[in-house]
Amino acid sequence: MMKGFQSTDIGLIPEDWGCGRIDDYFNIQQGKSVSKANRIGDNQKPFLRTSNLLWGKVTLDELDTLHFSQEEEIKYSLALNDLLVCEGGDIGRTAIWKNEMNDIYYQNHLHRVRAKVDDIDPAFILYWMQYAFQFGKLYFGRANITTIPNLSKSRLSEFTIPKPPVPEQRKIAYILSTLQKAIEQQDKLIRHTTVLKKALMQKLFTEGTKGEKQKQTEIGRLPISWEVATIIQLYDFTSKPRGLKVDLPVPFIPMEMVPLNERLITTYELRDSLSSGTYVEEGDLLLAKITPSFENGKQGFVKINKPYAYATTEVIPIKSKENISDIDYLYYYLLKTEIRNQLTGKMEGSTGRQRLNKNVLEKTLIPMPSLQEQKEIANAFISLDNKISFYEKKKRILSALFKSLLHELMTGKRRIHNLNFNIN
Repeated sequence: MMKGFQSTDIGLIPEDWGCGRIDDYFNIQQGKSVSKANRIGDNQKPFLRTSNLLWGKVTLDELDTLHFSQEEEIKYSLALNDLLVCEGGDIGRTAIWKNEMNDIYYQNHLHRVRAKVDDIDPAFILYWMQYAFQFGKLYFGRANITTIPNLSKSRLSEFTIPKPPVPEQRKIAYILSTLQKAIEQQDKLIRHTTVLKKALMQKLFTEGTKGEKQKQTEIGRLPISWEVATIIQLYDFTSKPRGLKVDLPVPFIPMEMVPLNERLITTYELRDSLSSGTYVEEGDLLLAKITPSFENGKQGFVKINKPYAYATTEVIPIKSKENISDIDYLYYYLLKTEIRNQLTGKMEGSTGRQRLNKNVLEKTLIPMPSLQEQKEIANAFISLDNKISFYEKKKRILSALFKSLLHELMTGKRRIHNLNFNIN
């Protein structure tokens, strides 16, 4: 046993930490049953379900209502810093109530866990539950999973939880909540930038960048200087040059390496033999042509620092025509929802194995601004994608740090009790 630690049924914890059952420190109340009879009454009130609980917080999306008597309003009330624990669904998922709404209650697939002593911080136990269920796997087997997964009040009550000194509990909760807020901020930035990108797609592909007057065309209103052309008029479809000798091993790009929501294909396999495949070249845009990869938007540019490679037969390789078209412009145009839907409706084959015929893609009409304006439009989207990638990378780093600190702080392997900082 490590020096300075004690053995408990939740593993080794520091000697100066206590531990006990949840019901030593909290009162637990399961919510009101949702039934046809309980929906009848003139005192309809909103209530929380498992779908309203995320790890760490409550969302107020799609609230339902039930009749609650005056006695039930008291029984199933929510107070600041109450914990809510999922009895069903993702059992054990825990959120903390921060008075997001007045006059709201909860249903029987949730347990309300309310502190009954002053020397326990609910926010600390919130993160303990996340550690125990998501990473520590400490309570597995205590939920009844023989039929419908559930976590009964009696089982929840007997869970052992650690109890560091209160100042340390609060410091741990503060550090983890600060990290969680930073992660949520990155999520918010990703969502906002994605919404902006979608709105800009609608604007730039119909109005352009110069504020020109518009004209009516066969694909809708476009700037007056733009033309309409087929994809084959503006772009080339890559094919293997005659007489090319393929050297083995050959780089091969399977469908799983064609990205979703990323621009570049940077990974590949080396194959010593090749029975089938599609010849592609560095810089080609690979467009997935089979269900559901096409509908999901799988596509990307070959960036593997090889002059050529082979890819799955379920992609169509495309490149720009010099001084005529910009391949990035086509990349973003093909991501437009209405274009995807239009081409999806023209896919052929049996259900579940439908494919987009290359001839259909070649004949598809697209707006044709000048090459310079194509590049300007594409660069606007590339800039937004770069921002999204930055936010996603930062989120990954913060999430990894959160997971690491959650483990170290909840097991006492990292102590912060002697650190002085303001947690108000």
